[in-house]
Amino acid sequence: MSPRVVIAAPGSGQGKTTVATGLLGALRRRSLRVAPFKVGPDYIDPGYHHVASGLPGRNLDPVLVGEERIAPLFRHGSAGADLSVAEGVMGLFDGKIDGPGPGDEPAFGSTAHVAGLLRAPVVLVVDAQGQSQSIAALLHGFRSFQPGVRLAGVILNRVGSPRHEQVLRDASDSVGLPVLGSLGRTGGLSVPSRHLGLVTAAEHGGAATEAVEAMSDAVEAGVDLDAVVALARSAPALDGPAWDAAAEVEPVADRPVIAVAGGPAFTFAYTEHVELLTAAGAEVAVLDPLRDEALPAGARGLVLPGGFPEQHAAALSANAALRAEITRFAATGAPIHAECGGLLYLAEELDGHPLCGVIPARAEMSPRLTLGYRDAVAAADSVLGVRGARFTGHEFHRTRLDPGHGADPAWFWRADSAVAEGFVRGGLHASYLHTHPAGTPEAVSRFVTSCSRTVTGGAGTAV
Repeated sequence: MSPRVVIAAPGSGQGKTTVATGLLGALRRRSLRVAPFKVGPDYIDPGYHHVASGLPGRNLDPVLVGEERIAPLFRHGSAGADLSVAEGVMGLFDGKIDGPGPGDEPAFGSTAHVAGLLRAPVVLVVDAQGQSQSIAALLHGFRSFQPGVRLAGVILNRVGSPRHEQVLRDASDSVGLPVLGSLGRTGGLSVPSRHLGLVTAAEHGGAATEAVEAMSDAVEAGVDLDAVVALARSAPALDGPAWDAAAEVEPVADRPVIAVAGGPAFTFAYTEHVELLTAAGAEVAVLDPLRDEALPAGARGLVLPGGFPEQHAAALSANAALRAEITRFAATGAPIHAECGGLLYLAEELDGHPLCGVIPARAEMSPRLTLGYRDAVAAADSVLGVRGARFTGHEFHRTRLDPGHGADPAWFWRADSAVAEGFVRGGLHASYLHTHPAGTPEAVSRFVTSCSRTVTGGAGTAV
């Protein structure tokens, strides 16, 4: 049956993450296996979902993977779970700005769009501070805007008093939406934020666990969990096959070792990436550039995902042994796939801290946030694809690189072919663009095949 519920809100900052994370933790305390999902490209919330649920946090983004893959990816991630909780993105109807909608159909990539693809009921989290009866107008508008979206309940956030809660409940009842719970204006339900949002769970360490426990306590005390479970179980059957990494790629025979950077500095990676690398025949070895002084023995390829290297630049720079080995590794032409944070790590320096120097460019923090989906065309043949191949990705950073691309760029933006970005050289493909491997499994196959053709000459050295 795949019981499931989507947690949405009228906009950002209303309390979706608190409620979704708290629900995962509270239901886990009931010995339920709860699968966590996040709508959109966000990497940070799934880290807290993992802490709360004990299961991998997964993303559902039709812009990056295609809407036809959303239900299969959900079936894959929810296999064996008693219930699934999907946290929305931004406001319920906010999606790709230059896509279809608003109108009779939800905006492409919006929470409403994904909820429809999952045939899932939606619970709206509303920050009630500063309003009382007016919540009825808000709920009426959200309920009637697109009748195809099943808005099934409300959770009130930042409620000031029992009297305030009763007024809000009466207003919700007047439009026929049940209140499934309420949270007060209490501390301890948030985690530190910075220039790109919340501090990641991996960096926050024990404090992340404490914050998740506080969210779980609040939801356990203030939300009717039985009602939420019943609502999730009311979702209709979601028939069809589950996404299968093994069906997406052709495995190589020799199981090349591929190092994948992780740890606090490199947390922006989709769960399906390692699953696809493994299915394509790779032996994945996790590398923490903050601690490990050498690449894994016999490594034939390196994946450097995104993250927050700018927060750890001094420590990354201090690990001179690993930096030097990666520089030597790149010089051999070994396959390296670097995205955003990985791109910065390969630069000559970041905010004055010497780094790997694989890319002839310098990086620094910028006052400007670069954010948005990109329709990209491969500007050169590389370990990810052939020139002219089309990819859809997402940029999310507040740094700048000078120069922003090499003689052979990684991409041209499809909307303006004059815009070049990234670096391709030998086995290197490095850029700011985050892609979802489930949307382009052929790129993973090509990368693993390239690694398979690389001959290793000792621990962490390709020749």
